[in-house]
Parts: sequence; structure tokens; C-alpha cells
Amino acid sequence: MFGPLSLSLAPYVKSSRSLSKWVTPFAKWYANAMGYRKYGFKYDDLITEENDQMQRALGRLTQREQYDRAWRMKRASHASVLHAPLPKEQWTPESEDTRYLEPHVEDILREEKERKAWDTLVVEKK
Repeated sequence: MFGPLSLSLAPYVKSSRSLSKWVTPFAKWYANAMGYRKYGFKYDDLITEENDQMQRALGRLTQREQYDRAWRMKRASHASVLHAPLPKEQWTPESEDTRYLEPHVEDILREEKERKAWDTLVVEKK
């Protein structure tokens, strides 16, 4: 699941000023069209948790981040039961929709890569 993160075009788009001008408005529109902010979610709340990397990343969150995530899940579930999004003042603003799990996942993937390199190390005598 996290393999495509390394194949992202985002760094190239961000480095190109003209390309960024064209892509950024579309990206903002698409993020709003997805509708997850209407339920108070952040983007990283939508990533599936059924893999080892995500479980380890969730374990690395601070207590406050864990509480905030649980609150967002509970609030969104309640809104879903009511079949209505949250009131507009409770939607997640674009400025608060940060990738709080991505750094942890990237660290875990980097650690796994390093562990694999050390585990397959061949020691040769001279």
C-alpha cells in the first residue's frame, strides 16, 4: 500500500512553478469534492489500518493525536448515523488537514528497509 508513496509526482509538481499553478487548484477542488472534511476527517484518517506499518504508525502517535483521531472517528460515525454531514463550522478546514501519519509511516518504511539491509549483510573474511 505504501509503495506508491516513493513514486509520487508531488516533488516534481512542487518544484515546477508553472505546473504547480495548474495542478494546485485542481488538487484543492478534488480534496473538497471527496467530502471527508464535511465529516471532520483529516486525510490520514481515511488510510486503511489493516497492515503492520499503519498499526506501528498509529502506535507512535502522541496521546493527544490518538485522542483527536478517536474523536474525529466518533464524531463522523455519529454524523453518518444521522445521515447528514456536520454543521459547516465543524468541517475540517484546509489549513488543519495535515498529514500527521505520513512521517511515521515513512520512518517505519525506512527502518524496515534498513533492517532488511542489515539482515542480509554478508560478512567476508580477508
